[in-house]
Amino acid sequence: MQEYEVIIIGAGVSGCAAARELSRYHVKVCVLEKEEDVCCGTSKANSGIVHAGYDAPVGSLKAQMNLRGNEMMEKLSEELDIPFVRNGSLVICRSEEDLPKLRKLYDRGIANGVKGLQILEREEVLAKEPNVTEDVYAALYAPSGGIVCPFELNIALAENAYANGAEFRFCTEVQEIRRLEEGYELITDQGIFRAGFVVNAAGVYADRFHNMVSGRKIEITARRGDYCLLDKSAGNHVKSTVFTLPGKFGKGVLVAPTAHGNLILGPTAIDIEDKEGTNTTREGLDQVLEKVGMNARNLPMRQVITSFAGLRAHEKDDEFIIEELEDAPGFIDCAGIESPGLTSCPAVGKRIAGILRERMELTEKKDFISVRKGILRPAELSKEEQARLIKENPAYGNIICRCEMITEGEIIDAIRRPLGARSLDGVKRRTRAGMGRCQAGFCSPRVMEILAREWDMDIRDVTKSGGASRILAGTNKDIL
Repeated sequence: MQEYEVIIIGAGVSGCAAARELSRYHVKVCVLEKEEDVCCGTSKANSGIVHAGYDAPVGSLKAQMNLRGNEMMEKLSEELDIPFVRNGSLVICRSEEDLPKLRKLYDRGIANGVKGLQILEREEVLAKEPNVTEDVYAALYAPSGGIVCPFELNIALAENAYANGAEFRFCTEVQEIRRLEEGYELITDQGIFRAGFVVNAAGVYADRFHNMVSGRKIEITARRGDYCLLDKSAGNHVKSTVFTLPGKFGKGVLVAPTAHGNLILGPTAIDIEDKEGTNTTREGLDQVLEKVGMNARNLPMRQVITSFAGLRAHEKDDEFIIEELEDAPGFIDCAGIESPGLTSCPAVGKRIAGILRERMELTEKKDFISVRKGILRPAELSKEEQARLIKENPAYGNIICRCEMITEGEIIDAIRRPLGARSLDGVKRRTRAGMGRCQAGFCSPRVMEILAREWDMDIRDVTKSGGASRILAGTNKDIL
């Protein structure tokens, strides 16, 4: 039996943002995650967009969290040492008939408090983005839109929470929740955990845990989004994030640069029953290719280096649910966190911590550490600085991933730092080793050797993403 004051279910951006905010206070917090690392669900497979805040209905919680999260992102990125760029966004209108829809979006954004919104005419749009679709009529421009690396944001939030005392338990799947006279008992595949308060940040599974304790049932649908990622040689095709006018299923297929210089296309919006259904499909990718021309022209599709799919946690009322349940005191929902969930996560974390601060009468720590330093990147240093670094630690002179120019020193840092990487995907999300043009075709064997050495394990036990995802099989003789 393991006891905490607060247990958070889920180590995505919402759960980790809540953990970081709670770590400001004198409270014993534990994050339970069924996967082998943070950022293994919705948070690892999305557009990486920091939305301006003109989409959500006026007065909705989603609108409030979007705007506040956007405003917080700049300072947060500085504190956590992660890439963030305010590249602005454009919503493309292709005909005079659709102009009222664009104006409605503008009016909604103004009502939501979004600053700097403008409706640009065709010539202004093309001057800003020469590669947008030729039949553009007008566009809504939001200078406060941005891009962030979702992996680095999630990992940084977790590392900072851990540095301030929050605990993390991976490979720990919550199977049942029982209400006690005071608090809750969580039965997991790694034993029983108890806490007076539970935060349900379980993404597409949030309805399952909510419905275990509440008579007011909710339903979360897994909404799949397919993406194509293009090589960095295509990264400057557009500078802004370019959307089509929103439709029934969201913001449509976008074209955008990424925080690390690639170009991303997507997503689709396909409701599925399988809450683990992150496989891409021909149908989904065909939709991306068909619709992407509504935004931009001359896209260099021969530069696609990979495709992937992620799941959004869609709640039927299309609203965030962030509240303590009336019929389950001490149980705080963080459910239905789909787009703009990544943008909203700093504000979501604040809201959850605020609920618990009042309920538990928490006091702030005087020694809270607000900053976190990311992995040292030799490629960002001057030649003189690189030479000094390599002289001090030769591992920084050994290139492991040639596509992204990632060194052995960076990979070792990713493994040894708090909540360090234990798999190929863990290294990839922390360092980008394997994210380049060859998609790990060259560097995987060396990364596996480093993982095996650093964790003192048999190389056959190194996995792609934890669990049974082993890469190698056979005897040592077969492998060698």
